[in-house]
Amino acid sequence: MTQDIFAKLPADRLILASTSQTRQSMLAAAGVAFDVQAAPVDEAGLRDAALAEDMAKDDIAVMLAEMKAQAVSMRLPSGDDSYVLGADQLLVCDDQIFAKPATATAAAQHLHALSGKTHQLITAAVIFRQGQRIWHHIESANMYMRPLDDDFITAYIEAMGDAALHSPGAYQIEGLGAHLFSQITGCHYAILGLPLLQILGFLRPHGLVPHGLVPHGLVPGGLTPAGSSS
Repeated sequence: MTQDIFAKLPADRLILASTSQTRQSMLAAAGVAFDVQAAPVDEAGLRDAALAEDMAKDDIAVMLAEMKAQAVSMRLPSGDDSYVLGADQLLVCDDQIFAKPATATAAAQHLHALSGKTHQLITAAVIFRQGQRIWHHIESANMYMRPLDDDFITAYIEAMGDAALHSPGAYQIEGLGAHLFSQITGCHYAILGLPLLQILGFLRPHGLVPHGLVPHGLVPGGLTPAGSSS
């Protein structure tokens, strides 16, 4: 019975426009089937152009997520009505956006800059269908980093290795990064890179969650949950 309830959907119904392993793991753990396509987007160039135009940080996050979803959606074959999910996350401290560090030295510099301060993680998600944006959501979390001394930062960067280069703050909160903080406020899933609860809230009435989890009568016309007979 449990297997039937959590039967997965065809993988071509939802496309994740991201190669992030963390985002993929969150969707998979929630029982959502999906395909993955990398989004050919110049994130750094788009971000720099937006900053030059003094665009609000929240708007930049949404714009970047939208560009990813749009890029994948627009290259789908004509008539493909797959839902395409794009996401982006910005780390903002003292009104500055931090990019991923390129070296261990840069990662240490980021931690020195964030030490003893509160920074924000702004996470945006956008869904496209047939080349049009049909949904978006944005979340912000406050990350209270405790004061870090030089010895701790050096030891931490050594322990993290290349993983310190995978995020702007040189941390993954689900791992050693937990040692950096005294307090966190915000959605755990959004901090990891996807506002998962809101995404699932969108997917349910559109028939894009495991069969058996869609309340009767909420599936829109023309969509049949996977595993149902038509």
